[in-house]
Amino acid sequence: MRIDLAVSLGVVVGADYERAMTARASDRRARSAFQDLVLRLAQPGAVLFDFGAGTGIDARFYAELGFTVGAYDVDPHMCEYFENRCRALIEAGRITLDAGSYREFLASATVNGGRRADLVTSNFAPLNLIADLSGLFAKFHALTVPDGRVLASVLNPYFVGDLQYGWWWRNGPRLWRAGHYSVAGAQAQIIRRRLADFARQGAPYFALTRVFPGLPRYRARPSNGVDVSGRGRCAWLRLATCRFMFLLFERRDMGRSNGADH
Repeated sequence: MRIDLAVSLGVVVGADYERAMTARASDRRARSAFQDLVLRLAQPGAVLFDFGAGTGIDARFYAELGFTVGAYDVDPHMCEYFENRCRALIEAGRITLDAGSYREFLASATVNGGRRADLVTSNFAPLNLIADLSGLFAKFHALTVPDGRVLASVLNPYFVGDLQYGWWWRNGPRLWRAGHYSVAGAQAQIIRRRLADFARQGAPYFALTRVFPGLPRYRARPSNGVDVSGRGRCAWLRLATCRFMFLLFERRDMGRSNGADH
């Protein structure tokens, strides 16, 4: 379910995927920044659910720190590698893995063994592969406790490093008019969205409240992110130097609306 951002030729899975995603220092730093943010957000011993878990790098990291982890990935080769990597933790009941098609995932009532998660995590941009996020956020709502949250790493459509590519200039106007655009990827169409589009598709199930830069800052105090709950109209300006951005969604009552506009 992950987007391979380190290799541009073909689809890579399993061990090849893992080598690709750990080869670049920037990818390793981005993963570390995401994991550190999870540890700041989740209480010790919390239940996590890792959507688009890939080979299980993150799931194993969380489980070894004492979290109970549920995970899902659509790719059977990824799941096979995940099971081998995390076999002892799965047998110990620290990790559960759900597989099957995305449609089956949305319809299943037994995901994560029926447990409700305190925090849903999704690292390295699985959400950028999904055209209609409203159904996914409805599923996350069903999977989480009343004060549950979702933390998702997504591709940053405002990243200045993409200005060198023709596809950005061809699609930039569409981003501002429609809120999103898609380009061809190895696995599927890769959809890049403005913050307002994520907020719209998350509602009424979740409210987008904060956005964090996708790389750690070299300073003593960690970033508290950008508040986008109605006051962050220029939030994207503070994120332009990062290839990823980390979105924090707060679970909400179904009847409320999200008025963010970015």
